[in-house]
Amino acid sequence: MYNQMVVQSELSDDEIDRVFHALAQATRRDILRRTLAGEQSVSALAAEYDMSFAAVQKHVAVLEAARLIVKRAEGRERLVRADPVMIARARNLLARFEELWRARIDRLDALLAEPASPRDPRPTDDPRPTQGD
Repeated sequence: MYNQMVVQSELSDDEIDRVFHALAQATRRDILRRTLAGEQSVSALAAEYDMSFAAVQKHVAVLEAARLIVKRAEGRERLVRADPVMIARARNLLARFEELWRARIDRLDALLAEPASPRDPRPTDDPRPTQGD
């Protein structure tokens, strides 16, 4: 059975909302992928997209709010890298959802595999006689 308390101890509802919101957009997923490969400056990231620097900064801010990336200052540059701890926590949450749905599908498969019990399709208050009557 799904144990919501276990998932809640991993990520709060607000954290889950922020993670899924952050990952819902393709550019943010790509930024996360790039920062998993190594730390990059926001300027270098912005050069990869057909959008303004400010738009890329907003995407980075959403990822940072979800704690999927960590930003730090080095001189005038802002460097970002993926946070493997939060990514692992999000992966754990998804694994728990997968377990939940696999268990439900297994139960449904078991129900469908049970032999059907023969039933008289007529309601019990049907006044018509059966064949043997």
